[in-house]
Formats: sequence, structure tokens, C-alpha cells
Amino acid sequence: MNSDTITIGTRASKLALWQAEYIAAEIEKQYPTVRVELRRMTTKGDRILDAPLAKIGGKGLFTKELEQAMLAGEIDLAAHSLKDMPTEVPDGLVIGAVTERLDAGDAFVSVRYQSMEELPQGAKVGTSSLRRRAQLLAVRPDLKIHDLRGNVNTRLAKLDAGEFDAIVLAAAGLKRLGLGERIRMILPRSMILPAVGQGALAIECRADDMRILELIDFLRDPQMTAAATAERAFLRRVEGGCQIPVGVYAEVGAGNVLHVEAMISSVDGMRVCRSRSRGTPETAEKIGIALAEELLDVGGREILKEIGITV
Repeated sequence: MNSDTITIGTRASKLALWQAEYIAAEIEKQYPTVRVELRRMTTKGDRILDAPLAKIGGKGLFTKELEQAMLAGEIDLAAHSLKDMPTEVPDGLVIGAVTERLDAGDAFVSVRYQSMEELPQGAKVGTSSLRRRAQLLAVRPDLKIHDLRGNVNTRLAKLDAGEFDAIVLAAAGLKRLGLGERIRMILPRSMILPAVGQGALAIECRADDMRILELIDFLRDPQMTAAATAERAFLRRVEGGCQIPVGVYAEVGAGNVLHVEAMISSVDGMRVCRSRSRGTPETAEKIGIALAEELLDVGGREILKEIGITV
């Protein structure tokens, strides 16, 4: 790679900046003659903080402005939390690399309580995720779940101010910001399946920019790429881009076997359709779609219809 300068677009939150700076540092380490610049941008998801994500547009809220800048040639790439990316990438763009997954888990964070089990009856828990809300209520229907928006530090500040008994955040985000000590417990996947791609980063760029695609290929993790393919195929089949009570987790285990587990839940957590499947990494997309069809057929379709989604 010859001497060059590339531009990474990023949201201005601390976590988004960490992600962009991490990718920039990895590129500069891999290619000492390449200089990486960051361009900070604000997305609709950053501006609207007083409404639940599901009511204002879902995942694309955090990517649209960055994608427009890429298509206009103003930036070369963007580093996203994979869980924030819609299942459909705009024409002209592509996910050029999916990184190794740091931690897929959801973290229980509290000032007073060490675990979910310690929470008293009727405890107030904060989250912006319908997925987390539904799965928490499935195991603790007594909890009072309230919407919690804002970046990681804002959410922690609200917890510390006594507005919540506990909050649930992505473990990977806390760890990347050096806040791992705030985690009281990682909620087991038997309790809460994570969001699609949770814990991994996605590097998005123009589909025809072979220079950038070649440059970022070293960041691609093959096992996580297979897992992400299965997870995103599942989500694409059940809803596309809206935020709904769906969890899915895939990983490549011993013998190069891809294991996938997924669930569709009613918002109140009273009905949960859950199953698992396995196969080879090469059949990841087919596994994800087949698992989605299975859950839709055993009650998932009715659940989604009740919240306004026809599949």
C-alpha cells in the first residue's frame, strides 16, 4: 500500500469515536505509510433522544448520514457497531469487513444490586431495547421497564443519579470505554439472547472502492463473518430493519460447526418462540433463514402481526 490518506466518518459519541480510532490505529499499524483522518458527524439517532428507537425509525438512525457521506465521496469508510446496522445496506455500499467479536453479552449494571436476582419486586430497569425489555419481562414480569436513551455515559449518569435501580447495556461497549468495572453480571444467553452482531464492528465502504476493500480485508474475522451472516439473515427474514423483540446468537464451535440460537418474543415477554440450529459456516445464510421460518411458523408470525409487522 502506497502513501495515502483515507477518511473515516464517525459519530461523535465516545463509543463511536473509540471504534473509529481503533480501526484507524489498526490500519496505520498494518500500513505505516497510510494516514487516517476522522470526520465527526451527527446522525438523527444522536439528535433525537426523547423517544424510543422503535418509534423514530430503528437502526438506520445511526448510519444514514454516514452512508450518505460515503456515497457522496466525502468519507472513505465508517466503523459501526454491527448491531446498529440495518439488515439492508444501501445500493452502492457494502460491509467490507466484520471484526472479531469482543463480547456479545448484555451487561446488568446497578449501583445497589449485584445481580438480577437481587432486584426487589417492581424494580425500575432502564433500556432502550424492545429485545431486552421482552426477555427481562419473560423472567421477571414484576419489573418496571422504562425507556433509556443517550450515550453510555449519559445512561450511567442517570443510573448513578438514582433514576433507575438497574440498567442493561451491551457489555462490549462498556469494556471498550474502559468501564468494565461497572458490570455487575453478564446476563446469560439462557436469559437474554443478544442483538444481531452485538460485540462486533462492521466496516462499511463503497462497493466499487477496491482500494478500500483491499485495505480493510485484514480486519475481517472469518468466524464472526459466518456468525454475522447467519444472524443478519435471520433478522432480515423476520423483519428487515425495524426494532422488534428478536434475539439471535451464532458462533463457530468445535469441528468448524456453526451453532445458531434465536428467539421471537411478545413485547410483554409472556410468549416466547425459541429454537436453535447448526450447520457449516458456508451455509450460514440458509441456516439463519430456515431458523427464522421455523420460529415464524410456531407463533412468531402472530407475535409480529400484533405489533404491526406482517411477515
